Amino acid sequence: MNAPYRRFEPSVQPVFDDKARRVFAAHYPEQPHRLEHGLARHPLLEIPALAELAARLPSASVEYNRGDVPVGVAGKPGPTGLSITETILKIARTNSWAVLKNVERVPSYAALLQDLLGELASEIEAKTGEVMDPQAFIFISSPNAVTPYHFDPEHNLLLQVAGSKVMTQFPAGDPRFAPDEAHEQYHLGGPRELEWDDAFLEHGLQFPLRPGEAVHVPVMAPHFVRNGPQNSVSLSITWRSEWSHGESDARCFNGLVRRIGLSPRAPGRWPHRAPGKALAWRAWRRLFARG
Repeated sequence: MNAPYRRFEPSVQPVFDDKARRVFAAHYPEQPHRLEHGLARHPLLEIPALAELAARLPSASVEYNRGDVPVGVAGKPGPTGLSITETILKIARTNSWAVLKNVERVPSYAALLQDLLGELASEIEAKTGEVMDPQAFIFISSPNAVTPYHFDPEHNLLLQVAGSKVMTQFPAGDPRFAPDEAHEQYHLGGPRELEWDDAFLEHGLQFPLRPGEAVHVPVMAPHFVRNGPQNSVSLSITWRSEWSHGESDARCFNGLVRRIGLSPRAPGRWPHRAPGKALAWRAWRRLFARG
C-alpha cells in the first residue's frame, strides 16, 4: 500500500534556503541539478552515530560491499569480510561502500526526514502532487570507492555531508543507457544494476559534490558515483508520486506483454502517463494475489 506523507513544520533552522528552493522548483522533477543545503556536520550523520544506527537496523536494511569495483558490475560487488560496525568505524581504510536503508524506522532519523521534506513539500506537490512513501538512505564510503552504474525508482535528493564525490548521471528514459527490458525486469523484481559501456561516458553529466551541496536524481535516471580522496557520508531523501508509481506499474505490464512475444511501447516521461497499462497491471496483481 502506498503510504502518504504527513507534512510537518521544520523544527530547526531551515536546511534549504530560499535560493535552493527556487532552484529546486525550477528543475524538479525531470532535470538533474545541484543545490546548496545546510546539513553538514549534523550529529545524527557523524561516523559514531552511524555505526550505532547500523547495529539497530534489521539486516535487510544494511548493505555493504567492497568499494574497489568498476563502474559496471554484474550483480552485487563482493563482501569485505568485516561487520557493518567495523566497516563504518574504520571506513577511511576498509575500502568499502555501505548503505543504511530506510533509516526512517528510527524516530530521530524519521524526524530529520520529515523536516527536510517539509521544507520542499510545497515545491514537490506543485509539480507531482502528493508526497508518497518518504524514505531515507545513508551512504558511507571509503576514499575512491565506486557505487556502480544503476537506477532507482524514486524521486531522489542526495545531500553530501562529509567528504566529496562525483555523481555522473545519464538521461532518464533514454533506452541507449537503460533498455526498456532493464526497466521491466527491475520493476518485476530484477536487479537495479545496469550494463555499462565505456561509450556512455561522453554523454554523462557530472555533478561534483562537497559538504553542503546536493544533487537531484530524476526517477530511473541511470547514474554511478565515484568517491573523492576522503571517506564520505551522504544522505539520500526519496519519495514517490502517483506518476512514479504509475510509471512502475506500466513497466510491469510491459514486461508481462513482452513475455508473450510482443514489443510494447515504453511509457512516457513526466507528465505523460500510461493509466491504462498501470490499471491493467494493478488488476492483474490483485487477481494473482487472490489466486
